[in-house]
Amino acid sequence: MARALGRDFFRVQCYEGITFEQMVGEWNYQKQLLHLEMSRLKEPDKDVFSEEFFIKRPLLQAFINPNPAVMLIDEIDKADEEVESFLLQALGEKEITVNDLGTFTLKNDLLVVLTSNSQRMLLDETRDRCLFLYIDYPTLEREIEIVKSLVPDAPHELVEKVVGLIQSIRKLDLVKIPSIRATVDWVRTLLATGDRDASDESLEKTVRVVLKSEEDREKVDTRIFK
Repeated sequence: MARALGRDFFRVQCYEGITFEQMVGEWNYQKQLLHLEMSRLKEPDKDVFSEEFFIKRPLLQAFINPNPAVMLIDEIDKADEEVESFLLQALGEKEITVNDLGTFTLKNDLLVVLTSNSQRMLLDETRDRCLFLYIDYPTLEREIEIVKSLVPDAPHELVEKVVGLIQSIRKLDLVKIPSIRATVDWVRTLLATGDRDASDESLEKTVRVVLKSEEDREKVDTRIFK
């Protein structure tokens, strides 16, 4: 989207335990202490609670960026509700306040994209303010196109065979369904082993690249390869 619209791009990767500081920024305590020590010797005293001593993280960078931008807040469902509420407030009011530093207002036309894997239900207030788009796994033909675009040197027959197997595996009741990234990893693994024909033996040996639990491996072994 950023490339298509000619905008700058920023990304906030959410994870369990992410904090305000890790999204917005934090004080560079080492630099502050060093400056205070230096000021005792020769340099005139300077306010250590200024932007010079503040490390800006992606959310704040996106806000103060002078050019139109796209910001991806990835996997917001991994952050807790307190962080989600802060993001909702910041985006709604178009400003971020940092203690001891001040308030930063939005400086550009910012397009925000949030993604969620439904690890937890998002707040009603968040969903009410978003356009909802459900992205399902691609069709076989579309997934072949995607893999070929990422691994252009892979033979078409190999890609077709791997994608066909992945599509069958996804129909099983698995702990973790293989992603498109897993499909790409499987194709690259087969190329690395030198088997460009993707023999049944090689496929069975390398399928663990896309399976992330022993339970899933047993299901695939008994229902796909046996």
